[in-house]
Amino acid sequence: MGLPPLSRFLSRITSHGAPPTSFIVMIIALNKEDIAVTNFRKYLQIPTVHPDVDYSECVNFLQSYAESMGLPSTVHYMAPKKPVVIITLTGQKPELPTLLLTSHMDVVPVYPEKWTYDPFSAYKDEKGNIYGRGAQDMKCVGIQYLETIRRYINEKLTFDRTIHISFMPDEEIGGALGMAHFVKTNEFRILNIGFALDEGLASEDDVIPLFYVERTIWQFYIRSAGTPGHASLLHDNTAAEKLMYVVNKILKWRTLEKNKLSQGVDIGLVTSVNMTILNGGCQLNVVPPELIAGFDVRLAVDADYHALESTITKWCHEAGKGVQLETFKKNEQTTPTKLDDSNFWWLKFKSECDKLGLKLKPSICPAAGDTRYIRLVGIPALGFSPMQYTPVLLHDHDEYLNEKTFLNGINIYYNIVKGLATV
Repeated sequence: MGLPPLSRFLSRITSHGAPPTSFIVMIIALNKEDIAVTNFRKYLQIPTVHPDVDYSECVNFLQSYAESMGLPSTVHYMAPKKPVVIITLTGQKPELPTLLLTSHMDVVPVYPEKWTYDPFSAYKDEKGNIYGRGAQDMKCVGIQYLETIRRYINEKLTFDRTIHISFMPDEEIGGALGMAHFVKTNEFRILNIGFALDEGLASEDDVIPLFYVERTIWQFYIRSAGTPGHASLLHDNTAAEKLMYVVNKILKWRTLEKNKLSQGVDIGLVTSVNMTILNGGCQLNVVPPELIAGFDVRLAVDADYHALESTITKWCHEAGKGVQLETFKKNEQTTPTKLDDSNFWWLKFKSECDKLGLKLKPSICPAAGDTRYIRLVGIPALGFSPMQYTPVLLHDHDEYLNEKTFLNGINIYYNIVKGLATV
C-alpha cells in the first residue's frame, strides 16, 4: 500500500513541467492529506487503460486494501486476464438479499500531449483538483465505497444486510467479459444481490443525475454493392448513389431527433443517430464495387426497434438491388428500475438523500454501463455519483475531481449505504 517509488513519481511530475518547488509542496501536502484521498490517488496511478489492460497491479492493490481493513476478498476470472474482484462486509443476517456497490477498474485511452499533467500521476494542484484518467469515471466511486466501509469498521457498526463491493473489468469496451458474463455465473448468483449502485455522472450545479434506466445500443452497417469500373465513365447502379440514398434518409431521421433537444427534451428521451464509419474504394480513379456506412444509434426508451429496423430495410430496398442493412450489435432493452412506492430500496435511498438535502434528477442514462446487465437479471439498480459543482470530464482531457468533492462523496455514501444495509 506504499506510494510509488519517489524517482518514478518525480519523473512523472517534472516531465510535465511542474517545478521542483511545486513538487515539494505537493509532497508536504500529501503527507497531511486524508488517507482516503491518498488511496484515491494511488488507484489513479495504476494505468488500467485500454487497449490490452493489465489488471494485475490493480487486483493486488484492491486485495491489499481489503486486507488492511480485515475484509475477505475473492477474485473470479471471466476469461484469462479478466478478473472480477469482490470485497465483502458480512451482515448479521446473511440470508437477506444483499447490497452490491459496483464500479469498474478500466479506463479509456488518453492523449498525454493534450493533458496539463501526466494522466496517471494523480497530480493535485493548489486548488485540490486531482488530475487523472478515471478521476470521474469511475475510480473515485470505487474508493468512496471502500472508505465508506472503512468508517463503518472503525465505528464498529454492523448491519443486517451483507454489503458486496465489486470491481469489474472491461466496462469501457462493453463488458462482454466483465459484468455481462459475471451475472450469468454461479459466483454472482450466490452473492444473492437485492439491489445495486453503480456510476452516475458529475453535475455542474447542485443537482445530481440519478440513472434508473439507459438507452439501448443499436449499431449497424449499410452495405451497398454496385457497378465497378473506370472513374472516367458515368456508370449506372453505382454503390455510392445507392448508399447515399439510404444515408440521406438516416441523416434526416437524425435531424428530427436532434430538433427534439432544441425543444427541451432530455437527451435520454431522444434517439441519437451518428454515422461513425465510411469505408470503401481502393484508389481515386476506380469506381468501387462496394461502399459501407456504419452507424451508432442509442434508442430512446420508448423507441420501437422493430419499426425502425423495418423502415431502414425499406429504404435499402428503395435504393436498389445490392443494398442491405447489417446489424453489428443490438443490446437487449432493459426494464427501468421503479422509482415509486413499490420499490422499498428506492424509498430508503430517497429518504437518505432527503435527509442530506440532496437534489436528485431521475434521468435516463444516455450511454450504457454495467447496470444494464444487472437489470436484465431482474435486480433493481441505480447509477449515482455525487460530484456536484464539477465539470463533466469523463473521457475528456484533463479529467479531474476536487478532493473536497471526493471526500464529501464519502460522507454521502456513508449515510445512503448505511440506510440501504438496514432497510
